[in-house]
Amino acid sequence: MAAKAKTMDKFEQYHSKFISGLSPLKFDDTSYETLTATPRNYSVAVLLTALEARFGCQLCRDFQPEWDVVGRSWIRGNKKGDVRLLFGTLDFADGKGTFQKLMLQTAPILMLFPPSVGLEARSDAQPLRYDFTMGSQSAEQVHDWIIRHLPPGPKPAIYRPVNYIRVITITTAILGIVSFLSVASPYIIPIIQNRNLWAAISLIAILLFTSGHMFNHIRKVPYVAGNGKGGISYFAGGFSNQFGLETQIVAAIYGTLSFATIALALKVPRMIDPKKQQIAVFVWGAVVFGMYSFLLSVFRVKNGGYPFHLPPF
Repeated sequence: MAAKAKTMDKFEQYHSKFISGLSPLKFDDTSYETLTATPRNYSVAVLLTALEARFGCQLCRDFQPEWDVVGRSWIRGNKKGDVRLLFGTLDFADGKGTFQKLMLQTAPILMLFPPSVGLEARSDAQPLRYDFTMGSQSAEQVHDWIIRHLPPGPKPAIYRPVNYIRVITITTAILGIVSFLSVASPYIIPIIQNRNLWAAISLIAILLFTSGHMFNHIRKVPYVAGNGKGGISYFAGGFSNQFGLETQIVAAIYGTLSFATIALALKVPRMIDPKKQQIAVFVWGAVVFGMYSFLLSVFRVKNGGYPFHLPPF
C-alpha cells in the first residue's frame, strides 16, 4: 500500500510539473531512473535524443519540434491527468549515464514504459520502442503509435497552434502576386494568348515525349555505348533499349520534319516571287525526303527485320 501510494504521489508530482512546463519534462539520469523504476501505475513516454550541434544528429533536431507538439497537445487535452501518461525528454548531455547503461549508439530513440501495477498493468512491463528507420516522423504518427499502446478510452488529439508568421507570409505573397498581375496584365495577357507561342510549346513537348524523353528518366539509360569495335553506338537495337543521344537525334529528326512541313504548308504559299517559291518547294521537299530517309534507316537499326528503305540512307 505504501509503495502504491508513493507511485501515485510520484505521478501527481511530475504531472504538476508537466502541466506547468507546457512541454515534455526535461529529464536527467536521476529523474529518468525515478520515473521509469518499478512499480509504477502510470505510463511514461521518453525521447532519448542528442540536440547539441557537436553530436551531429540532424534527425534529433528535426524531430524535436514534432515531439514538443505531441507534449503540448497532451497537456492541453489532459490537464486533470485522466490518462496517466507523462512525456519527457532525456538529452545525451544530461543523461550520459543512461545512454551508457542502455548501450545506445544512435539517437533519437522513443521509449514507452507501460504501467507495471494497477488495473492497466501489462504482464510484460518492458519498454516499447518507436522505429525511426524511415527518418523524421510527424507528431500525428507518433501520437497514433502511443495511443495504440494505451488502454482504450478518449485521448487528447494533436493540436497545432496557428503559425501567424506563415499566415502573414502567405498573405503578403498572395497580395504581392495579385498586385503584380494587375499591373503587368496588359503586357502578360497578349503573350499568354499568343497562338504561335502555345503552338511552339506544344510542338516542343510533343517532340520530347514522342522521342522517348520520359523513357530515359525512368530507365536511367546511358548517353551512348561502345560498339565492341572501339567505336560508339548512337542507337540501341530493339524497341526496349534506348540511349540518351538517340533520343536527341530522333527529336531533331522529328523537329526538322515538322518545321519543313510547316514551311511547305504556311510559308511557301505566301511567297510572291514564283521563282523563289519554286526553289523553296524543292529545298523543303528535299529536306523532308532526306530526313524521312534517315528516319527509316534509324527504324531499321531498331527493327533488324524491317525490309524497306528509302535512298540515300
